[in-house]
Amino acid sequence: MHEDGRLIPIQGYVVRGGDGTVVLVDTGFPDVVRGFEHYGEPIEQHAVVDELAKLGLAPGDLDLVVLTHSDVDHIGGIGAVSGVPIVMHRAERALPRPRWFDGTWSDLPWPYADYLRVEGDVEIVPGLTLLETRGHSPGHMSLLVRLAETGRVLLAVDAISRRAELERGFNAGAWDEPLAFESQQRVVELAAREDAWLVFGHDPDQRLEIQYAPATYD
Repeated sequence: MHEDGRLIPIQGYVVRGGDGTVVLVDTGFPDVVRGFEHYGEPIEQHAVVDELAKLGLAPGDLDLVVLTHSDVDHIGGIGAVSGVPIVMHRAERALPRPRWFDGTWSDLPWPYADYLRVEGDVEIVPGLTLLETRGHSPGHMSLLVRLAETGRVLLAVDAISRRAELERGFNAGAWDEPLAFESQQRVVELAAREDAWLVFGHDPDQRLEIQYAPATYD
């Protein structure tokens, strides 16, 4: 996506838990969506099903879908993986419908699904812990992933969207800016304490440092 002249990557992740559970984290935009003007001009789109196929997976191979929060660029492709239980923060699922990034309501309804509502920090499968990092949205979650070879990876998602936010503080427009700043600080401190690779949610420079499917981290 282009937003105000900047390139904004939209990222999702597949995590295989220590027990073999396959978890999809976020689903990007829907294939066709009204409201791109909220984000900018789309440069290229990658459908969830196509990205899964690069890893040798189909939607039926998924055991769980984690939606880190309800912004449309994170939940828009959920229809492609219907039938898979969805993990969300309780406060986020309580919202009337998914949001645009500016906090206005989209016209997309919540999909019918088996929702597993969580609060606080919780290890949902061995090696994958959901972290409550509210502020960007009412129930935003980041993730701490423990990998055998790569080590610890902290997926900040929109708790820290871009590295530049660490220099100027959390970007304006969050649902609760003071709480968002507290969550940002928590993520930074946790990454340092865990010696974790900190992956930002939409960083145009860091995207050049990350491997994408079909490459994997072990």
